[in-house]
Amino acid sequence: MVASSHRINMDPLVGAIDQGTSSTRFLVFNSRTAALLSHHQVEIKQLFPKEGWVEEDPKEILQSVYECIERACEKLTSVNIDVSNIKAVGVTNQRETTVVWDKLTGEPLYNAIVWLDLRTQSTVEHLIENTSGRDKNHLRHKTGLPLSTYFSAVKLRWLLDNVEAVQQAVASRRAMFGTIDSWLIWCLTGGKSDGIHCTDVTNASRTMLFNIHTMAWDPELCKYFGVPMHILPKVRSSSEIYGLLKAGVLSGIPISGCLGDQSAALVGQMCFQDGSVKNTYGTGCFLLRNTGTKPVMSNNGLLTTVAYKMGRDKPAYYALEGSVAIAGAVVRWLQDNLGIISSSDELESLARSVGTSYGCYFVPAFSGLYAPYWEPSARGIICGLTQFTNKRHLSFAALEAVCFQTREILDAMNQDSGIPLTQLQVDGGMTNNRLLMQLQADILCIPVVKPYMPETTALGAAMAAGAAEGVRVWSLEPEDLSAVMSEKFDPQIKLEESEFRYARWKKAVKRSMNWETTQTESRASIFSSIPLGFYIIGSMLMLVGAKYLAGRL
Repeated sequence: MVASSHRINMDPLVGAIDQGTSSTRFLVFNSRTAALLSHHQVEIKQLFPKEGWVEEDPKEILQSVYECIERACEKLTSVNIDVSNIKAVGVTNQRETTVVWDKLTGEPLYNAIVWLDLRTQSTVEHLIENTSGRDKNHLRHKTGLPLSTYFSAVKLRWLLDNVEAVQQAVASRRAMFGTIDSWLIWCLTGGKSDGIHCTDVTNASRTMLFNIHTMAWDPELCKYFGVPMHILPKVRSSSEIYGLLKAGVLSGIPISGCLGDQSAALVGQMCFQDGSVKNTYGTGCFLLRNTGTKPVMSNNGLLTTVAYKMGRDKPAYYALEGSVAIAGAVVRWLQDNLGIISSSDELESLARSVGTSYGCYFVPAFSGLYAPYWEPSARGIICGLTQFTNKRHLSFAALEAVCFQTREILDAMNQDSGIPLTQLQVDGGMTNNRLLMQLQADILCIPVVKPYMPETTALGAAMAAGAAEGVRVWSLEPEDLSAVMSEKFDPQIKLEESEFRYARWKKAVKRSMNWETTQTESRASIFSSIPLGFYIIGSMLMLVGAKYLAGRL
């Protein structure tokens, strides 16, 4: 109680909920300096009920948010900073992950189906088979996206087809659909007691139900996927007051910013200019290029997505995006599935100890291949093994795999834009791996620039919240933005060596494709091959004829 009378007078503070695939965090920033003052993190359990299925518990996610807010605020109080200085909260989240819940009980009707999940592969293949020319891009003119297991619409379709509780709730108009941002905002603003059911334009643009030109849910897309529009959240801008927190230490504080995680990182990296680029290394790897206020369609396998809309009356900005499914997730796989490392630090240590993969190439296509291939039939492979190969070489190959995948999407982006990138801004948890950053510079043959404050995703959400009308504690004017201190990694190998290693990687990628499909293989009938069928039938007739003649004789 004595300490409370000596609280430090602070600039306005802004909090950010960063709900990712593997963890939830709450971070508190100074709105004038962008300094990180407090944070807390809680790991999220991923569930794998069947091969290719990835789920998470929406209630565990919500509880982790409350825990992170409480613990981060306790840390502020412990250093005599009054939590009443927090003027707004922003939300950033894993995109595409799909939740359906009951608005009367507040209970989820099924686990959240995570963006990496592959259970809808047969649905996607069926949809593609039934389009003219088997074109997986036939909705791209409205959505900016190819048909893929990645996006929310097919996950929602699966829930509607396979979960009786969802079917009943939809029929009685009790069902609500949302990505993780919608679920959290609804719960935090009251839940079944008048919670706000909304999403922002960046998250909506990842569902395949949203028209990125009209900036609204599209009736034709909803009809195509068989999704009733009454279960969809209201689409709002990325920076406005959605509602007030109704519980906990921050009760009464507005939630006023919402961005999908990759859009939040783009904002946090201050990529507001047309042509500015960032790459985030998290569970996956995501390269975004700001293309300004007009959507640019890719000819090289990239996505067209909404980057941000900083206010109800502000224009929407768009981005080209290269999405890689498995980046940091490969570290967890090596640790949890193979048991060859005990931590991400050990991965760097093992890889650094040999400095080469010794001809070993690892394609971690655990969820198929995303950009630029969009090939769900691909599966992970390791090529070039010899008796000399050991876990150190495999560790090095795993880090190289992240870098090669980034090279592929950067090459596609350079082709689409016609302007080769001269350096790459990076962020995300994996950027703490200095060997990875050096390998990335070597494989791209351009410098890699890493900010000393790596929490750019949460920072972007805080900026959006603090800049919202009715809050206005964070200026996004160029002259007011804080300078970002960064570290640069320059290429250290010759271009020829980089190109040789990249060519070997591309060779490995080809071998990973068409490995797994849901099409039933034609092996049940001997007549599946016409020539073989004629041969067998002819042989049978000759045998019958021979027996007949033998009987006559």
